[in-house]
Amino acid sequence: RVPLQQITDTLQTYMGSAYVNDFDFNNRSYRVYVQADQQFRSHPKDLRQFYVRSETGMMIPMDNLVRVASSTTPSVITHYNLFRSAEINGSAAPGRSSGDAIAAMETLSEKALPQGFGYEWTGISLEELQSGQTAALLFGLGTLVVYLTLAAQYESFVLPFIVLMAVPMALLGALGAQWLRGLQNDVYCQIGLVMLVGLSSKNAILIVEFAEQLRERGLSIVDAAVEAARIRLRPILMTSLAFILGVVPLVMATGAGQAGRHSVGTTVFGGMIASTVLNLFFIPVLYLVIETARERMGAKATR
Repeated sequence: RVPLQQITDTLQTYMGSAYVNDFDFNNRSYRVYVQADQQFRSHPKDLRQFYVRSETGMMIPMDNLVRVASSTTPSVITHYNLFRSAEINGSAAPGRSSGDAIAAMETLSEKALPQGFGYEWTGISLEELQSGQTAALLFGLGTLVVYLTLAAQYESFVLPFIVLMAVPMALLGALGAQWLRGLQNDVYCQIGLVMLVGLSSKNAILIVEFAEQLRERGLSIVDAAVEAARIRLRPILMTSLAFILGVVPLVMATGAGQAGRHSVGTTVFGGMIASTVLNLFFIPVLYLVIETARERMGAKATR
């Protein structure tokens, strides 16, 4: 019998090398390695010339104990969460966002992978998925804080709702501008969307607050809404136009960092244009509808 350790040690010595000892020569220390000469370890048939000692002391040819077979293996075997894995790197096609690419890969993996195989995201893709799950929550919390602040200011839960209805118009314009330029809904776009919550609400506040003041003076709901929109038209246009022109350099930026500036600039630019134009007509009408409904409900409750 020949122990397996004896076989592997013999192969290591002949085919690779084995450290024996050191020797000194001319006041210098040298290491001694043993190894078969290159001409005797270049081909699989050279195993016939190797011998290994058995437990009884007999020298047995190596080719009696081992068999050589050709096989193909990867140069590097990667693992992820202790499982053997294959790493795939890629990027989205022009005009497509990284979110579209992630969704496409997930759909393809579910259809193409055989039973017992799975997939996981790592690196930037994993961070994007994790941050995307919290983006909607943060946006909702920001909107809730604005609503509660306005509710405390106006001492009403209805008027802040009218103000916040200006936000969807701004978001529609922002995402539409992003789509027209072929930009992604990235973190810069999300920052711009959060900014639009306050910027679009500002214009609605100018109309709603002045309409409430006119109502206190005795004007009807229709007259108060029309008069507030007419009087606040100039301030809204001036402040909005100043802000829109202020972000034009971001929209047309060039050089290093232009992608981020394009994203946030286009988001705010498109959102403010849509908010300014549409909300000048939408907010007075919404104020008229909601205030009329509230008065009718109050009258029925009084009866």
